[in-house]
Amino acid sequence: MAIDFHWIRDDAELASHCARWRTLSFVALDTEFMRVDTFYPKAGLVQVGDGDSAWLIDPLLIKDWRPFAGLLEDPAVTKVLHACSEDLEVFLRLTGSLPLPLLDTQLAAGYLGIGYSMGYSRLVQAVLGIDLPKDETRSDWLQRPLTEMQERYAAEDAIHLAEIYRIIDERLDATKRAWVLEDGAELVANLRREVDPDDLYRDAKLGWKLSRQQLAVLRELYAWRDIEARRRDQPRNRIIREHALWPLAKFQPDNLVALARIEDMHPRTVRQDGNTLLKMIREAAELPPAEWPEPLPEPLPSEATALLKKLRAIGQAEAERLGMAPELMLRKKHLEALLKTGYPDGPYSLPEGFKGWRRELMGQALLDALAGDNAP
Repeated sequence: MAIDFHWIRDDAELASHCARWRTLSFVALDTEFMRVDTFYPKAGLVQVGDGDSAWLIDPLLIKDWRPFAGLLEDPAVTKVLHACSEDLEVFLRLTGSLPLPLLDTQLAAGYLGIGYSMGYSRLVQAVLGIDLPKDETRSDWLQRPLTEMQERYAAEDAIHLAEIYRIIDERLDATKRAWVLEDGAELVANLRREVDPDDLYRDAKLGWKLSRQQLAVLRELYAWRDIEARRRDQPRNRIIREHALWPLAKFQPDNLVALARIEDMHPRTVRQDGNTLLKMIREAAELPPAEWPEPLPEPLPSEATALLKKLRAIGQAEAERLGMAPELMLRKKHLEALLKTGYPDGPYSLPEGFKGWRRELMGQALLDALAGDNAP
């Protein structure tokens, strides 16, 4: 089957098409990028499906992304993407803007009970009955010219995504559509939210085992790694491997030999940044107690597993009633945060991060289940 696609290689042409796309009710968007040894994705292609054709935008030639940013931000045009977290990073990097309203077809498939966390090829097969080739998934999207197979692969993605949206949109009732868009808005909000580098240490898996003085070192290491990864445009684990951070804070080596013996410490890190790390560890360790972080909360004990299962069952029952994938209903991190507000004897309160339609639909039922569990 012939694929109808067109290239957009200059600013004037992009501006003209963006003006036309803003008259539509939706556009399907996709990106191809490279991210092998970099912190930021390097865009190789941006695809737009308008329901009839595919348009391949060359980000190596476009200089003025303002018209495209206007399309992304136009509230009258639904932007349709699939499993879009990395695509969002590409758009933010290229244009400084993010798509709203955003409908992620991977999420929508879960809302319709088609499947949870489905890859694009599986969704195309499930909805359209088409088997997509996977040959170009890992190819070099920064090369020019692209091969004929790369062009076809990229164009098919945009065309099929528009076809899937039309089918899914007919099957979504108004309530579920609003929920999918709410989840899309949350994805965008999370990417817009700037995380203070000094707060990154809070997510360390074993951070709760460290003393406050050791946490002061861990805080500094996590912040420095993130700042350097962005400055050098390298993956965080290339700056310091994740599994080396906790033992660095725990044992606080004071010479290069001791530093090199730290678990999972790459020799390259010792060579490039060893002295910097030693100085940072020493200075953070010498901070006065008033500047130490508060202890991190311990994880829930194994005895809480039964309670978590009981709460999860509420989401599973709602999912069955609504014909949705149960994994979409209640996220583990929210249930754990809920339990931590009052475990083991209560009273409990809904955590701040548990919001939107899930809070409205299931919040009171969760609190009632916990209250009943603690009733005399």
